[in-house]
Amino acid sequence: MNEFYDILIVGAGHAGAQAAIALRQQKFEGSIALIGNEKYPPYERPPLSKEYLAGEKEFERIMLRPESFWGERNIDLLTGCRVAKVDPDERKVTLANDDEVKFGKLIWATGGSPRMLDCAGSQARNIHAVRSRADVDKIMAALPTTQNVVVVGGGYIGLEAAAVLTKLEKKVTVVESLDRVLSRVAGETLSRFYEAEHRRQGVTIELEATVEGFETNDDGMATAVKLADGRILPADMVIVGIGIIPETGPLVAAGAATGNGVDVDQHCRTSLNKIYAIGDCAAHSNRYANGAHIRLESVQNANDQAKVAALDIMGEECEYDAVPWFWSNQYDLKLQTVGISTGHDEYIVRGNPDDRHFSIVYLRDGKVIALDCVNATKDYVQGRKAVVEGLALNTVELANTDIPIKEVGLV
Repeated sequence: MNEFYDILIVGAGHAGAQAAIALRQQKFEGSIALIGNEKYPPYERPPLSKEYLAGEKEFERIMLRPESFWGERNIDLLTGCRVAKVDPDERKVTLANDDEVKFGKLIWATGGSPRMLDCAGSQARNIHAVRSRADVDKIMAALPTTQNVVVVGGGYIGLEAAAVLTKLEKKVTVVESLDRVLSRVAGETLSRFYEAEHRRQGVTIELEATVEGFETNDDGMATAVKLADGRILPADMVIVGIGIIPETGPLVAAGAATGNGVDVDQHCRTSLNKIYAIGDCAAHSNRYANGAHIRLESVQNANDQAKVAALDIMGEECEYDAVPWFWSNQYDLKLQTVGISTGHDEYIVRGNPDDRHFSIVYLRDGKVIALDCVNATKDYVQGRKAVVEGLALNTVELANTDIPIKEVGLV
């Protein structure tokens, strides 16, 4: 291991890997290292709850680049390492094994660790997250002896895992503490659509249900989930998908400005000199969220912030202002989202959800702020411009699927 790198990137997920790639694309000639706490080269995370869990893609097919790519571009991969301390004055990090690595500039791209339950029996060995390859490998290894699965959390990760496991003929129950699934990311129409779809596929969905604890056996395995209302759900396996906790500890200890993640400016700079933060752990002001200071947990955000940080390091003028977009595959449904619907005061449904081909257009003060498109890629592509430009579109025409979004008139 070198003792000094011009650019040290902590975190070898989408954001960190893309930052290294972007620097080399910008002809940066200095030394670069990626520190990752897993033993694998950088790989895609979204397929973990979809194609990888389903056995449709081998690990090699979800690697961000072939393993040889990094060496060919003189990017050192320091795998299986965890940063324990950051010293911004001395410009060095201390690893968990007490090794020290100095840097010219640091990019913090650690993402987050899965938020887990803290209740009786929650340390059982068959309670899993879906955040890393190791998580999903454990789930896959246990599937042959698993019949009843309880998924805690009705967000994208939980619903995607439920869809895959249902296709694998497991009996799945989704437990959601709020009154609808996807409540933090979508409007009620989309939530009710996905609830109905999962139930049609055989999934049991328990809303406004809180986990109180787990029944366990002498082998340290959970055998049932205990709900706060007294009900007992049999479980051979439990999957928890209730969000992440940003991995910011060493930066917080070093004095970085933090709140819900590490605070960064429009150039992805933290309050610490020569230290950037990007991806899931970086909190930034976002005009698509009505100026709110938010973290975006998406591949889009990871990649775009990585490019901004790389360009700023190279002395190029660049500010983060990318439109957020997300996707989710469940059964034969492809959901594509552009923009952030939080805070909408009106919505228009294009098409009939019963046809499993429709879009929901969200507006605030008469202007389009987001779209959720289910099996409606054309609406997603054409609606993107309306979100970026904040267009005020004719809502009557917007509801008419015979009129393409790009031809809907302004008001």
